[in-house]
Amino acid sequence: QVLLVESGGGPVQAGGSLRLSCVASGTMLSIHSMAWYRQAPGKQRELLAGIYSDGTTGYADSVKGRFTISRDNARNTVYLQMSSLKPEDTAVYYCSAHDRRDDYWGQGTQVTVSS
Repeated sequence: QVLLVESGGGPVQAGGSLRLSCVASGTMLSIHSMAWYRQAPGKQRELLAGIYSDGTTGYADSVKGRFTISRDNARNTVYLQMSSLKPEDTAVYYCSAHDRRDDYWGQGTQVTVSS
């Protein structure tokens, strides 16, 4: 079982930056990747960025060049650095962890970008 707790969301003006954190606890040895998703009202959950156990990262086109995913293995923490934020980035942001059998999700953190 893996528990994920996100933090770092909040209100920000367009063009600003935020860093989201996701602290993981529990059985982490089997986790092969972690990712950040978001879900805006009335829309489907969207995959934004992922990081694999070998450090490989990938990004959705919508955030490439603006968002950076990273991790601190010593702290079991994954980060999402977001810059040049736009009003359309407003959503609840979720952290996820994946092993061969299960997907684990955090409770989400709200990001609101005002113009």
